[in-house]
Amino acid sequence: MVAQLHPQPHPILGAVTDARSSLTDVRDVQPVYMTPADKTAALVELGRAAAAIEELRLRVLATAGDVADAAGARDVGSWAAHLTHADPTTARADARLAEALDRRWTRVAAGMADGCVALPQARVIVTALEALPDDLDPTLLAKAETQLVAYCADFSPTELRRLGRHILHVVAPDIAEAHQAKLLEAEEERAREKTSLRSRLIGDGLARTTIVHPELDRTRLLTYLEAFTSPRKHDDATLGEEDRIPYHRRLGQAFGALLEHLDPAKLPDHGGDATTLMVTIDLDSLRTNLATGGLIDGHLTAGDNMSATAIRRLACTAKIIPVVLGGKGEILDLGRTRRLYSPGQRKALRLRDQQCRAEGCTVPATWCEAHHLKPWTQGGRTDLNDGVLLCNHHHHRAHDRRYEADRLANGDLRFHRRP
Repeated sequence: MVAQLHPQPHPILGAVTDARSSLTDVRDVQPVYMTPADKTAALVELGRAAAAIEELRLRVLATAGDVADAAGARDVGSWAAHLTHADPTTARADARLAEALDRRWTRVAAGMADGCVALPQARVIVTALEALPDDLDPTLLAKAETQLVAYCADFSPTELRRLGRHILHVVAPDIAEAHQAKLLEAEEERAREKTSLRSRLIGDGLARTTIVHPELDRTRLLTYLEAFTSPRKHDDATLGEEDRIPYHRRLGQAFGALLEHLDPAKLPDHGGDATTLMVTIDLDSLRTNLATGGLIDGHLTAGDNMSATAIRRLACTAKIIPVVLGGKGEILDLGRTRRLYSPGQRKALRLRDQQCRAEGCTVPATWCEAHHLKPWTQGGRTDLNDGVLLCNHHHHRAHDRRYEADRLANGDLRFHRRP
């Protein structure tokens, strides 16, 4: 009788098989009756086990080039994606990470094997380490890797990304500032190259504008827009419609308010003249509620109009010039700057009103707009007695024909819908 030798499986394959078998044993066990302490311990250990399994997967993937070649695959990532039905982009990223861990960042790999470094953390650390100067002393490089691995015990991938950008301040503060400046310049240059703005009409009086722009521009834009969203209110302030509008809509409305407040005199010349947008409307139409005016601008078509209500509101500022036409089309009024409140008058209004004069509104005066109580189209005068400060929201209300405004004894305006 001849004994047959059965080849033993590779230790890695044996460990994986054992792990699968152990998990199969508990596949039908519900954790609902676990104690809180056991659930906590299980989640921690599962996280550590997942990190160790991911490290083992990447370790095998790093040596699978021969199999991918034999299969005629373009690269290891494509082969692994086909084999495991994974997303090709993610699989190729895994292949690059596997090669980096196997070739260079052994401390990160060891941290994963120990269950101390999760896969998302490993990606962030490797990205940070490979962004360090090529001529950095190997001792400092090893120190940076060790420090980032140690951070994994306390910080998430997002936090690690910030720490990784500043790791030189920890291991080599004497060269950190110059390197950080170089990284920021490169990042800002890439951001400028990718900056774009696309805008298209989508009907129903709407347009969709998509902007991809540098992070700093985003910060500035949100800061400016939030100045128009009335974020600061007193504890005893009356709740209004603006408190019920979703924040994203308030920001969208604030963007329109920001455009209305841009000073054309401070913009570059456009076509040999100051940058302006002109609105044409005949005088009789301007005095009625239901009328329209035309916009003069190269980006608009002949059918693009504005209501007389909107034109009357815009006429309160110098940002958009209303061109008022007589019966035969002659220009009766081109901006008529004497109707606009002067900087000195605005300061007096701010000193007098302190805030928006709509009842219950506490938007500060610095965010408000000067409004004629008697419209200039009806002979209103540009003086302090005929002027009042309103926030952008209530300025729209004042020119909305669906609403009426009553002047209260204290000078505030109380808005209510027309019957």
